[in-house]
Amino acid sequence: MNVRIVIFEPPGMQFGPLRRGFREEAPDGWEVHLVSSTEELISSIADPVRRYLAIVPDVLGDEDADRQARSGLELIPRLRNVDEDIAVVVVAEHGNVELASRVVAAGAADLLVLGEKLRQRIATLLGKLRKLFEVIDRKRLLDEHNAQLREVIQARLRIVGRSPQVQSLLEKIHRVATVPRPVLIIGERGTGKELVARAIHFASGASKRPIVTVNCAAFSDTLLESELFGHERGAFTGADATQYGKFEQADGGTLFLDEIGHMSLPFQEKILRVVEYGTFSRVGGTTELKTDARIIAATNRDLRAQIRQGEFLADLYDRLAFETIEVPPLRERNGDLEVLAQHFLDQFARETPAFGGKTLSRSALDVLRAYSFPGNVRELKNLVERAAYRDTTDEITPEDLGLLPQDDPAHYRGSFNEKLHGFAARLIHDALRSCEGNQAQAARNLGLSYHQFRYYLKKYKCGRE
Repeated sequence: MNVRIVIFEPPGMQFGPLRRGFREEAPDGWEVHLVSSTEELISSIADPVRRYLAIVPDVLGDEDADRQARSGLELIPRLRNVDEDIAVVVVAEHGNVELASRVVAAGAADLLVLGEKLRQRIATLLGKLRKLFEVIDRKRLLDEHNAQLREVIQARLRIVGRSPQVQSLLEKIHRVATVPRPVLIIGERGTGKELVARAIHFASGASKRPIVTVNCAAFSDTLLESELFGHERGAFTGADATQYGKFEQADGGTLFLDEIGHMSLPFQEKILRVVEYGTFSRVGGTTELKTDARIIAATNRDLRAQIRQGEFLADLYDRLAFETIEVPPLRERNGDLEVLAQHFLDQFARETPAFGGKTLSRSALDVLRAYSFPGNVRELKNLVERAAYRDTTDEITPEDLGLLPQDDPAHYRGSFNEKLHGFAARLIHDALRSCEGNQAQAARNLGLSYHQFRYYLKKYKCGRE
């Protein structure tokens, strides 16, 4: 453990026994350093790799050269600004309960009283501080791991696209991120509404704070109330212990309420109070609790239509929609399909290296472009990953996608000729699949010549060309 003990000995003070005591009792590898001014003290704790223990006197005296502080307690905030994990020990000629309380309240690790048995007190102090530094090391390691995980999560959940629609979306996200007000995200299923919520959270400057997600459609009113507000012990049968709700868990961070349009009107009233006043009570409790969680809500429903039908509170809509962000469907994101498909393919390869090194054939991309993607980006991700898994070569083809024209709801809205086109494409696809890619055999099974089969194969883009 790389620890530097910095003893601040202002002019006019003599800490000879103190210096000797620390030098004799310091564990191996711990360095004892002497400074005589606050500037030296501040500059001697600048190395972020080290752990620091600052020994400062309770009273600095009139001979302190820079006169920036009259007491060691006044130095603690300044030292914390340089190193938030520094341990500060205040030294006094005489100690009492009042002084000890004041020292601890100021943020010091301990009070060390000079005089008899100083060396034994130093040894005891260093024993306690060694354990403290071990805890700090573990905390720093966890912080580093958490930072790495946040980077991985942000990279995995980042919004990918170069279309004007996505650029406009990103601009809106960054503009509203730092404004501590509710945001309403609307969009079709699979468009990435939760990604937008997480992007707002990470861009808000509160990335170290929690983001808690609740799917409002997954719970009945009774369960949702307990999930969001928590409950007191004995509030209902089976409530054997107090449970903290999502509003408490997300305090200081972000609470993402997904599928907000599925809430009943009575429950909307309860949410409205929290949004408006920031207060709530646990189920079975009487104490009013406060939350600073930022609320981001999302839905794929038309809330304005629900308001007209009396199914959604206009007041709640107004509170939630400080800013409304509409996530565009994939079919409206010009040029993003190819970028997203390659992104998901690369991501799948990183997570599952056995399926790496694959590319999407031109014919596969043509099939994807012709599809309307009712499930939007989520559906594209699933299609690409499944195709990479199915493919036995290095190139993904329409066969690997397994996407037939009749799989697209838009297919059934076409004319007679368009539907006929889809049926013929299905015949070609099924024949080729049943023959495991043998085009000659597939042609014979359909009663076509090889050249006729190749013509239809190319026309309907449903096999290897």
